[in-house]
Amino acid sequence: MNEVPRKKSPRAPSLALDEALDRALKAYGKERLHAAPADVVAQNIGYKSANSGAALSALASLRYYGLLARPKEGSLAVSREVESYKFAPEEALRRTLLIRFLRCPSLYADLLDKYASGLPSDANLKYDLIQRGFIDQAADNAISVFKRSVDFVDYFKEDNQIAAEDTSFDPVEDADATFRSMPADVQSNTSDNNRPTASFVTDSADNTERELDRIPVRLPGSRRAWLLIPTPFYASDKTRLKAQIDLLLTEEDENG
Repeated sequence: MNEVPRKKSPRAPSLALDEALDRALKAYGKERLHAAPADVVAQNIGYKSANSGAALSALASLRYYGLLARPKEGSLAVSREVESYKFAPEEALRRTLLIRFLRCPSLYADLLDKYASGLPSDANLKYDLIQRGFIDQAADNAISVFKRSVDFVDYFKEDNQIAAEDTSFDPVEDADATFRSMPADVQSNTSDNNRPTASFVTDSADNTERELDRIPVRLPGSRRAWLLIPTPFYASDKTRLKAQIDLLLTEEDENG
């Protein structure tokens, strides 16, 4: 008799953000930003190896939040954003990074956008997750982890909402401030190629020279993309940029 395949729930972190970040910082203390075998990273965060279900789930959670990257198959590295968080000279920058980590899992970003004024009841959230393909117990676990993460960031606090939409955030200035606050040995291992830089272009429409922030984005396989962001950068600009990225992702999915 053929067994019915066990239904799997959609991907979601199994660790709340506070616990995941704590483990990422422990891994950073051991390896800095250097890539290491998955077994070594698992040991750095408290497991014997990466082969157990608990270790695999924890490593996946760190990746969902953007705390770990996979530069190549079988290896993991702590993301540069974790280093920025650790040495951030201002609480405002830390808050911005926490919000970024919280919104990194696509499920969390969808829920936070849908319930932008505040989370509904657990029963309402559970219904939402089940509609998204979660099984009963997995939905309960996902809600618990999600709400703990939201509480850790204090996401719905007024000034956090402002931080999420803050158009005065200057990635070049803040990255440089973070770099200057790092210990000397960390600075010496930080490549200038991984720090944001500013450049200027001439707008052909009005012949005005405009400043652009050139922001590096690390990609899998030791690749890097660059975002050219104009100054000032408004909330409407952010919406248009996100829509363009969503369009590219949609086209990629349609093309397989």
